[in-house]
Amino acid sequence: MIQVSPRALVEYGSSSPEALASWLTWRKFFYDLDNRSAQETGYLFEPILAAAIGGEPKSARDKVVRRTNDNSKGRQVDCWKVTPEGHSFAYEFKLRVTIAASGQGRFAEELSFAEDCETSGATPILIVLDPTMNHRLVDLQAAYEARGGSAFLGAKAWEHLEEQAGSTMSRFIEKYVRQPVAEVSSYEADQERKAKPSHENLLPLLASYENNELILKLGSHERRILRAEDKSLGQDEEDDEGN
Repeated sequence: MIQVSPRALVEYGSSSPEALASWLTWRKFFYDLDNRSAQETGYLFEPILAAAIGGEPKSARDKVVRRTNDNSKGRQVDCWKVTPEGHSFAYEFKLRVTIAASGQGRFAEELSFAEDCETSGATPILIVLDPTMNHRLVDLQAAYEARGGSAFLGAKAWEHLEEQAGSTMSRFIEKYVRQPVAEVSSYEADQERKAKPSHENLLPLLASYENNELILKLGSHERRILRAEDKSLGQDEEDDEGN
C-alpha cells in the first residue's frame, strides 16, 4: 500500500477510502502482470529469433559493436551474426516502435545504434514485427538505411527471418513465434469484420484474491496466478540493520 497510497490524491472523494484502497491495489496488480509479461516476452522471443537465424545475443561487455563517441564501451546486440565470408550483421529486434515519450535521450540512443554498427564494421538490421507506422519508426528506418543497413517491418520482417533461418528453423519460427501472435491478433480482425470494435466485445472479467492466489475469470475461462507478498522487500536497509 505504501507504493500506491499517494495515488489516492487524484481520486480521493470519488468513493470511500476502503473502496479506493482496493481499487488502487487491483490496478497495481494488473499493471505488475502486464509489465512483467512485456519484459518476459522480450527475454523469450529475442534469443529464439537470434538462434533460429544462426546468430546469438551479445552483451555490451562483448564489445562486438563499440560506441562511436567512446570506443572503450560496447553496445548490447539482440543478434550478432557472422557469415562464412566474414560479413557481420547486428540485428535489433522490436515487437513495435511507439511514439510514447520515453525521452529524447532514449530514442537518440536507438538512433545511434546504426551509426555505432557502421563504425564497428557491421551491417545494422532492424526487425519490427508490428508494421504500424509513426514518425519515430520512419526516423529509425531512415537511420538504419543511411548507415548501409536495412529495416524490415511486419510481413517483410517475418519473410526475412524465415529466409535467414532456412527451411527447418523457419518452421520453428512459424510455429512457436509467429502463429501464437497471429492467432491472438486475429481476434481483432474478426471483430472488425462484424463491424464491432474488439474492445466492445470483451469477455466479462471477474477478479478475486484468495490464499495468495489472484483468480481471474474471463467468461467461462479461469486463470490462477500465485502472488505472495514478501514483507522484507518493503523494508529499508536501515531497518534491516536495526538502525
